[in-house]
Amino acid sequence: MYWKKLLNWSKTPDNEKPVEIEGIKINLRSKKIEDAEQDYEWRSDPELSALDATVPINISLREYISHFKDELRYPVPWSVKYAIETKSGNLIGNIMYYDIDPIDKEAEIGIIIGDKSFVGKGYGTDALSTLASHVFDTTNIILLYLHTLTTNERARKAFKKVGFKESGPVRKEGMNFIKMSLYKEGWKKINPQNSH
Repeated sequence: MYWKKLLNWSKTPDNEKPVEIEGIKINLRSKKIEDAEQDYEWRSDPELSALDATVPINISLREYISHFKDELRYPVPWSVKYAIETKSGNLIGNIMYYDIDPIDKEAEIGIIIGDKSFVGKGYGTDALSTLASHVFDTTNIILLYLHTLTTNERARKAFKKVGFKESGPVRKEGMNFIKMSLYKEGWKKINPQNSH
């Protein structure tokens, strides 16, 4: 993260109001330092890491908070992260769009429902739908895509509910994924009430 400081990377103003996007069951808001400890717990959880096709982090909470602060202060333009909260304000997961390609107008989506008591109850589906609506309405992105493990059938069902279509198998780092894509045009057809 130090290179951002060296390059005089634009810092997020401390008084900037967190972005809030309203869904049906959830709200999405900008990440804040208070999320760090919960995020660390989720990123250290082997079960959640396996679903995300990653390995649990093995740095200390203190190091993690230091990295987290840097990310908040010096955000990169190719990645946008949100916290997923219930309507009562409980942090239950995270969602992001990243690898933003301004030329091809596409980005990859990542989502995790970290609080397992909210898994399989439509919160992830609503978060995805809310983010897709926001991205298609406020940016020039025309394609959102994601990779999900072939074994994660529950996630694939949730993504299909939102309108993602399977666009083929992908092998990455020795694991089998399905790439799923959602085009703005297709999204607007199935969600006319969300298009402006």
